[in-house]
Amino acid sequence: MTSYTFTRELRLLTPAQFKSVFTKPIKASSAEITLLAIPNSEQHPRIGLTVAKRFVKKAHQRNQIKRIIRDNFRLHQHELPPLDIVVLVRNGVVEMDNAELHKLVEKLWRKLTRRYNG
Repeated sequence: MTSYTFTRELRLLTPAQFKSVFTKPIKASSAEITLLAIPNSEQHPRIGLTVAKRFVKKAHQRNQIKRIIRDNFRLHQHELPPLDIVVLVRNGVVEMDNAELHKLVEKLWRKLTRRYNG
């Protein structure tokens, strides 16, 4: 049976892990969200989230955005190639509702997978 948990192994934890993604990344972006990724040596993808306070002022909104993106990653982790992914959230995300954010993130996962394979 396929496991859909979100364990520690699926997260980028240290600043060094985040920093490595910023050197020559594969990009997939929209006006509101940018995904940066590099291939990793694991058998699974890992994710790191950055939601800047200057774009999303209120803490509960930042947490909600992170929760939605994390949940979407958890559900799609088995379709993603082994990449270290950093999600950068920009202006405009606050105006989106949860369903729109889910759709956008799913579209970006597909775009990233295509760029990795192609």
